[in-house]
Amino acid sequence: MEHIEKDLYDAAIQLIQTRYPTGWGGAAAVRTASGKILTSIAPDIKNDALSLCMEVGAYLEAHKLNDAVTHSLCLCREDEKSAFMVLSPCGICQERLVHWGGDVQAAITTLGNELVFKTIRELMPHHWSLVNGTTL
Repeated sequence: MEHIEKDLYDAAIQLIQTRYPTGWGGAAAVRTASGKILTSIAPDIKNDALSLCMEVGAYLEAHKLNDAVTHSLCLCREDEKSAFMVLSPCGICQERLVHWGGDVQAAITTLGNELVFKTIRELMPHHWSLVNGTTL
């Protein structure tokens, strides 16, 4: 496991354990080009139609800092006794990551729950940007 990947994993776990000491927990950690690790959670809301993905807060922070995201990871667990599970970015979050280019690394879900990162280019080999004559 690469140092960057382990640091992101540890940062997400630390946030989950702090923010959600019992029960379900989920958090995201992203790394920026300057080496910052930004973390975020999904907001607790009463109306599911207003929900946001866990990583959106960290992506917005990166935009605020004008610092490109290079790596993105989301973790969750069912309760404080459960294993942490890696969540692949949803399609909308993959599109959010496209802003920083096809080389952005995203952690993906695997059958064995290993920590594996793939580029956005690998996750979206047929991205719509091809119609504009560009590739990720």
